[in-house]
Amino acid sequence: MSARLLLVDDEPGVREAVKDYLQEVGGFTVQVASNANDAWQMLQQQTPDLVISDIMMPQVDGYQFLKQLRDDPRFKSLPVVFLTARGMTSDRIQGYQAGCDAYLPKPFDTDELIAIVENLLERRAATSPESGNGTELEKIAQQIAAIRAMLDQRGGIAATPPPIRIDFTPREQSVLDLVAQGLMNKEIARRLDTSVRNVEKYVSRLFSKTGTNSRTELVRYALEHGLTQ
Repeated sequence: MSARLLLVDDEPGVREAVKDYLQEVGGFTVQVASNANDAWQMLQQQTPDLVISDIMMPQVDGYQFLKQLRDDPRFKSLPVVFLTARGMTSDRIQGYQAGCDAYLPKPFDTDELIAIVENLLERRAATSPESGNGTELEKIAQQIAAIRAMLDQRGGIAATPPPIRIDFTPREQSVLDLVAQGLMNKEIARRLDTSVRNVEKYVSRLFSKTGTNSRTELVRYALEHGLTQ
């Protein structure tokens, strides 16, 4: 599933333009908030993978919002990118001292923003602690193995509902086959010699074409309907 981002900016035009670009080009899922207070309430409902925030906002500015995040153990390591019109060197220093992970002054290059987001997400994934059940990749592989075992107990894939036809492109089929093997987006990107961003877009298309919402649902659907081996 694509990474979830929270975008906080009080300028509607900037907010919607950045959101659209992150979703359409970056393949991310983006929630938006017009101020830090609304953003904080959203964080209580669901923790995003990364936050992009303006600095100059009414009531609670970006620095105060960042301090609020860093003071809360739940969000202490949450990546935060400042996207702001305050571009002086002193402003950047203040931002990094406050604990932001990246500082991008407006006007900015949208491709640079996506590159920063992808880099921070990959670093976070690489340094995240392993749980008692193993890494995220191992957990997904275990789930896929359980799906295959369940199908075997039912008499194998041949005994499941007959294959259906979905018009996947060759690249979509390649991504689907690798997802079914338990590979994460980064590993799939290496195998196919493409970017993680492109893989995320292909996975999102697979979700859309199969009506699924997660990798395990996608693999289950593909195996049950003969869409992959």
